[in-house]
Amino acid sequence: MMEDRGFEPNIVAYNTVIDSLCKKGSLNEALHLFSQVKVKGIRPDIVTYSCLIHAMYDLGQQEEATRLLNEMVDNNISLNIFMYNILIDAHCKEGVVSEAEDIVDAMIKHNIEPNVVSYSALINGHCLQNKMDKARKVFQLMIKKGCSPDIFSYNIMINGYYKAKRIDEAMELFHEISQKGPNPDIVTYNTLMQCMCKLGRVSSACELLRKMIAFGQVPNVVTCSFLLNGLCKSDKLEEALELFQAMRNSKLELDTVCYNILIDGLCKSGYIEVGKELFHKLSVNGLKPSVYTFYND
Repeated sequence: MMEDRGFEPNIVAYNTVIDSLCKKGSLNEALHLFSQVKVKGIRPDIVTYSCLIHAMYDLGQQEEATRLLNEMVDNNISLNIFMYNILIDAHCKEGVVSEAEDIVDAMIKHNIEPNVVSYSALINGHCLQNKMDKARKVFQLMIKKGCSPDIFSYNIMINGYYKAKRIDEAMELFHEISQKGPNPDIVTYNTLMQCMCKLGRVSSACELLRKMIAFGQVPNVVTCSFLLNGLCKSDKLEEALELFQAMRNSKLELDTVCYNILIDGLCKSGYIEVGKELFHKLSVNGLKPSVYTFYND
């Protein structure tokens, strides 16, 4: 459109479009535009390559990403912190954390210090392999280096401890951020509640819900589904019904999952008629029963 009006787009304009295409999953279109850029004699920059390489890694196209990275280096374009972080994150998610650590060493040699994103990616890599002690070491190194963890870093650690069923250590981190920041977010609370409920510590999860609300964090449908599931599996049907009603009164938009959990709990505890009554309310509230709902009913 710009060309039709006599304007020749520059690399900044092309980068904007390429980035947009990559973010909506249209990588082939982005690569076609990338080819056009080169045909027109416009030199791609670090932003162009970063957008494409990031999208390729997200889609699991490691070989193509490596090829493009080599092309970038051949064109004498130096890696910046953003590109290094893309590479660190991709290698960690592929399970090759040692290679990600080599990339960190390389960036330091090029006088680029790792930032909170770099450290968080490494922490996540160790957590994905259930190596929580290594994750903790990176977390502590990060702080030692003067790089303050953000809530995303804490959430990765808390989720890692949850997956490793080390709830006490997860709670230690939660108490740490509750006292000195950063403020816990909905992901923090949901992860801890899910962990507590799975370990049968439903009363602790309900107490955490009260703290969450007291600190001004609004529960979402995921929070409530974890608690409903925990209460039902602990045979605390009255409390589950009270929570369900409180959710409805708060105008929270309940989904089919919440209904399924409660219907399943009611039916398994012998409250078939109450379960059926709830089942009929699904359509009244504009929700469609799933196969799971019919199975339980």
